[in-house]
Amino acid sequence: MSKIVYRTLDVFEVFAQQKRPLSLTELVRQLDIPVSSCHDVVRALEERGYLYEVRPRGGYYPTSRLFELSKIILDNDPVADRAEPILRHLSDALNASVSLAKAKEMQLTYLMVLNPVDPLRFSVNAGDRARNLYATSAGKALLGSISLEERRNYLKSIKLQPLTPHTLTDIPSLLADIEASEQRGWFSNCEESVEDALTLSVRFVWSDVIYVITAAGTLNRMQRQLEQASNLLMESAQQLQRST
Repeated sequence: MSKIVYRTLDVFEVFAQQKRPLSLTELVRQLDIPVSSCHDVVRALEERGYLYEVRPRGGYYPTSRLFELSKIILDNDPVADRAEPILRHLSDALNASVSLAKAKEMQLTYLMVLNPVDPLRFSVNAGDRARNLYATSAGKALLGSISLEERRNYLKSIKLQPLTPHTLTDIPSLLADIEASEQRGWFSNCEESVEDALTLSVRFVWSDVIYVITAAGTLNRMQRQLEQASNLLMESAQQLQRST
């Protein structure tokens, strides 16, 4: 992979983390890269209108150019255009965080995350990759899409580390859980990755690509509406699959 591409993206992520103008020296320290490399990235971004110098020796800060381009891109996203109304309805109906993830090989990347008014939120962001597939409902949904042999080999190839006291860490139990979930049509994560949280996921296919919808909330709330949540998730997945 190109270092310059990673470093350019790192620059914007550092500004998002720091939320203030940064000097070249501070950027070098934050990014842990050579001065010359940082200088090249900053100058290129400044020339293209993505960064500006607040005042002489006052540090750099991003302009609104990236936001404006991002908004145009997002407004014309074919996936978001079809998915957002359905996912918003699902989030409102359950008062839960709802996300849409896209699979590529054995990785899931979150494309959309819709949060409820309630302050408890599912701690993922668009662009994040799902971690610990064995301990998340979205990960189990992806594992359910491959053959039993592939599933077993994958689980043998990773370290099944307990994230909470409820995490399934033995392969036979995981295989049984995934198979049962595949049969009923939805997957769950009951405090397996985060305590006091229950997530449900359903898988569907768009244009030969696997997507996963997840609804997440507190354990008590999601258990109270488990039947409704699982039915709404499956209905939403069917709606989206039909909209291909």
